[in-house]
Amino acid sequence: MNRTIFKIGLLPSVFFCFNGLYAQNTDSTKASKIDEIVVTAYGVKKEKKALGYSFQDVKGQTLVDAKETNVTNALVGKVSGLQVIKAGFGPASSSRINLRGFNSFKGDNQPLIVVDGVPLSNSLGSKPRKNDGNYNNDFWNPDLDMGNGLSDINADDIESISVLKGGAASALYGSRGGNGVILITTKTGKKKGGLGITYSTSLGFETLFMKPDMQKSFGLGLTGIPNPANSDNTSSWGPSFETSGAKRYDNLKNFFKTGINSQHTLSFQENLGEGTSLYTSANYLNDNSQIPNSKYERFNFMAKMNSTFGANKRWTSEMKAQYISTKAKNRPSGGQGDGNYYPTILLMPQDIDIRSYREGQTQNEVTSRWITPNGINPYWTAYNALNADKKDRFLLNGYLKYQFNDWLSADVRLGTDFYSLNSDARVWTGSSRKNSYATNEEKFYENNYITSLTAKKDNLFGKWGGSVSVYGQMMESRTKAMYFATQNLILPNVFSVSNTSDLAAIANNEVDFWKKINSVFAAAEINYDGYWFINATARNDWSSTLNLENRSYFYPSISTSLVLTEMLNKMNGTTSKVLTFAKLRAAYAVTGNSLNPYELYNDYVPSTDPTGHIILSRKKILYNANLQAEKLKTFEVGLDLKFFNRVSLDVSYFNNNATKQLIDLPMNPLSGYEKMKISSGGLHNRGIEVVANSDIFKNENFVWNINANFSKLKSVIDEINDQVSIYPLGGFDNAGFFAQVGKPYGAIYGTKFLRVEDTNSPYFGKLIVGENGLPQAAPDPAYLGDQNPRALFGFTNSFVYKNIGLSFLIDGRIGGKFFSSTQVALQRAGLAADTAPGGRRDNFVVDAVVAQAGGGYTNNTKEVTQQDYWAAVTTGNLGITEQNIYDATNIRLRNIQVSYSFPKSIFQKLALQSAKVSFTANNVWMIYSKAKGIDPESVFAINSNAVGFENMAFPTTRSYLFTITLGF
Repeated sequence: MNRTIFKIGLLPSVFFCFNGLYAQNTDSTKASKIDEIVVTAYGVKKEKKALGYSFQDVKGQTLVDAKETNVTNALVGKVSGLQVIKAGFGPASSSRINLRGFNSFKGDNQPLIVVDGVPLSNSLGSKPRKNDGNYNNDFWNPDLDMGNGLSDINADDIESISVLKGGAASALYGSRGGNGVILITTKTGKKKGGLGITYSTSLGFETLFMKPDMQKSFGLGLTGIPNPANSDNTSSWGPSFETSGAKRYDNLKNFFKTGINSQHTLSFQENLGEGTSLYTSANYLNDNSQIPNSKYERFNFMAKMNSTFGANKRWTSEMKAQYISTKAKNRPSGGQGDGNYYPTILLMPQDIDIRSYREGQTQNEVTSRWITPNGINPYWTAYNALNADKKDRFLLNGYLKYQFNDWLSADVRLGTDFYSLNSDARVWTGSSRKNSYATNEEKFYENNYITSLTAKKDNLFGKWGGSVSVYGQMMESRTKAMYFATQNLILPNVFSVSNTSDLAAIANNEVDFWKKINSVFAAAEINYDGYWFINATARNDWSSTLNLENRSYFYPSISTSLVLTEMLNKMNGTTSKVLTFAKLRAAYAVTGNSLNPYELYNDYVPSTDPTGHIILSRKKILYNANLQAEKLKTFEVGLDLKFFNRVSLDVSYFNNNATKQLIDLPMNPLSGYEKMKISSGGLHNRGIEVVANSDIFKNENFVWNINANFSKLKSVIDEINDQVSIYPLGGFDNAGFFAQVGKPYGAIYGTKFLRVEDTNSPYFGKLIVGENGLPQAAPDPAYLGDQNPRALFGFTNSFVYKNIGLSFLIDGRIGGKFFSSTQVALQRAGLAADTAPGGRRDNFVVDAVVAQAGGGYTNNTKEVTQQDYWAAVTTGNLGITEQNIYDATNIRLRNIQVSYSFPKSIFQKLALQSAKVSFTANNVWMIYSKAKGIDPESVFAINSNAVGFENMAFPTTRSYLFTITLGF
């Protein structure tokens, strides 16, 4: 608390320092241009100097140049305080965005995505199969990752992205903006030379980026000897390759092929007469993944027209229609069950070539041929355990504004986000897996109707100006889905839900999420002489998911901005060649989260038992109809500086306090319920953010620009409720992730090695082994760290020499932990690099002590084998948790771009107006990591808040892309 006061107390001192600096530079140089216009909440355009909160934007061309299949990934390293968390299951998998830490124990914690003023559903990962909203993140057989909504957007259509991180920035969006808002503005028609047509095509190649560190000296067998005939063992504890003379194979490299990515974009933009512009585009993406028989296709079409018309051009309109069609074939499954064939490949002995098992396995209705009688060939799985899905999505919006006079206007905006998703999965005969079939259908829509009235005058009285806007909004969203599945087909390979020997075995789940929010809200600004701005917002929501007494909830915010350079210039004409811009800002806001549908009352669902009798069942959660919305109180102060009109610096300090958490508190099952819905608990997130930008060198032939951002975050749980001090977020078995009072969000608990805990003992801290000389697990779970990064940073260097461009991005994460079950499996199988130190498997003595019967300890002298040691460490599903907790710190060369623009002079007599060729490489080099070949960005359950849990995620990829862009 004292540090917070100290930071705020610095502001007056900073002011006087600026004043002193200016007193020494009282020349007649004009102040730099500082009236940059930016897009804020609900599409309102404001001068950037008037904003009292942190604001960052990313230009659309930056996203295009990154050439990421999922545009979400293109934001990595470009925005301070923004963390992208990846699922790692191929090109169609999800990526999750987190801004300034986690604010909710159970909520989504993602920012709201808004495209041209209309919210976009960014649901990610798997889909809830029941109305309880829970996801299947089963350790063995989770549901497929179906991608996130933002991945549907074509980067070529984006003009800019504005990131609203603070509560004051997003307060106008109410409960939906509690975790921040990402505003996407798409392109509009512009007058261009020639026909206004642009065509670009790219060809990319995808290879493995990171592979787990593995030993390269030992093959199939146990205790150093080969397997006997017909053995089911596939462990790599056999003889060395030197002894056996066997050849070593890289089965990951041999199984995964080089993926090929191609993309085509055709766009047209032009002014169609006075006051009307048109932008249209078509984009096709084809990603043949490095994963065999896996493919992702996406088609985007967009048309957008802007027009001003009528007497004195008082009318302004915008109409946009966007259609997106995506097709995915054979999305890879996660987990460690039969649905995921990656563990089989990864754990395959290296003296066996997986390619020798490919022939005859790539067609349906064949028998799986594998190393062991009951094993399943990964090639068979890739071609016989199939899934497919198709999504058709429409983003439609219309906007109409009327300017009554020079200070009063009214507008209305209508928007919808609609998609229909159909998918199925089928497992053919030929393996130990059941001949099964599943088919699903999901439909979603969200409609928004927004109207506003705005009054704005720059000369209300004297030097005071101001504006006020009043809004009304109606939002309705609904998800309807049906899920059918059977594992008992009567006729083999006849894939129909009616083709089952047991109708009761059909899994029939129906989902119907329906939610409405009605809102009124207002935004007001007063400013003095163009250098002091005060902004306030107020919003009241009425949510259909809360009862009548609590349905109404209120969200206010206030922010202020003081432009010191303008103030000093207007007060006494003081300007400076050194400090060309300086602004102080501060903001406070209240936002939050409301309940999901159907979490108020305990209703009953009718069904029948196998004998046909009617039964009534209810959810295992005890609901409370008096619950209220979560509250998030945010405070922020900042400083914006610009030196020599070339170097800019933006520094922010924020403090977020989330209260009234909506959580499912565990109950005694004897009560008839497993959990109870309560409103309790709170957490704090506080940190700093720094953004710097500079043209180091600039003339007509050469420009060198550096853009850097850094953010530091500290998270702590304040309370849960009176009964408990710890709340589960996710995990599996003995590796759990929790919100615990006094600890950071995402505290990791698990088993530790048994050690001497007596601080007075000369053996304090030593491992305690059994009489067999092997490590043991301590009986009680222990705190092992937390999943939060301590800091994030991004560093971009850009060079332009005449027509040649070069840029590269280095980004990283500092601190935080994650658990890797992939390493557990490798250690158990004898494939981890740690199982053969220095390429040898000599017996050794564990540096430990042995407990004596009468008390006390003696030094361990028992010699053990590497196989016995790692069997003890990996006992159970996840072994001794402490062994595989890794530091998530990593620094990587994320992206390199090289481009050449052909001189315009060569096109003077051609229809071609411009031409550009470029090369892009992503995930170029892991500069620093301690995770032993596991990518710290890989997450098992992307739709869980336990984002520090890794479980057999497919290897992340490196991509190389060549692009040609032509303008006509």
